[in-house]
Amino acid sequence: MTRSIIWTVVFSTLAVILQSTVLRNIEILKVVPDIALCILVFSAYVNGTMTGQVSGFFSGLFFDFISASPLGLNCLYRTVIGALAGLFKGALFLDYFFMPVILCSLATIIKALIRFLLNLIMNLSIEVYSITSSIFWIELGYNALCAPLIFLLLRHFKPILIGRS
Repeated sequence: MTRSIIWTVVFSTLAVILQSTVLRNIEILKVVPDIALCILVFSAYVNGTMTGQVSGFFSGLFFDFISASPLGLNCLYRTVIGALAGLFKGALFLDYFFMPVILCSLATIIKALIRFLLNLIMNLSIEVYSITSSIFWIELGYNALCAPLIFLLLRHFKPILIGRS
């Protein structure tokens, strides 16, 4: 389990760096695909809830340090998403097209919902997604389009991303 957590955090870290540099060239309205979120969803789906939570926490912590968001914001929603994605371990067949699209779309919706609720409850000055906002729909579309490609790529790294059961 520890090995899969470490490699998930390493891949997520590389994805965050890639998102903030290279993927800025394909941004629409300052929105880039959240490939680190898709990596977390893949790892949680194949390893389970505990790996998803821990990987989500540490990848979120790294993302908090390099972003301007309040410390703990990314930790919170990535931990929750990792735990929820881990609940699907063994429950659904992973077909590498429809399931990645569904899981990463749900993760993006949960991310938007958590950010909205935190802003509502704590009155934080964070970027909040509105369901009517084009930014939300662009990110949802980007993540849905990238998910099958990311899951297909990560399938080649299964020996290091999947912990022992």
